[in-house]
Amino acid sequence: MTSERIRAYKRVVTTLRELGPNKLLPREQDRIREAADQLIFAHDLLTDKAARAALLEVERLCRDLVESRRWQHHHAMRLADDLSACGPPVSAELLVA
Repeated sequence: MTSERIRAYKRVVTTLRELGPNKLLPREQDRIREAADQLIFAHDLLTDKAARAALLEVERLCRDLVESRRWQHHHAMRLADDLSACGPPVSAELLVA
């Protein structure tokens, strides 16, 4: 776990605290929290299927939030980027897969 990943995790927690109660349903907040937890403790996205699935799940959630017009695109992208930054770097093998 690196300091950059810890800072990204803190940004996700801050987003949930500041926007979550007003902009997200409780289940959506839980999904984001679960994904952040999976990613912060992951060592390798290639071998950690749960972390990879959590990342994909939150990307879908962010897309749904934008498509439903509940969130603006830049807010959803910032959350998705912060969540991605909670995890380990994406390996070249995963990019090809």
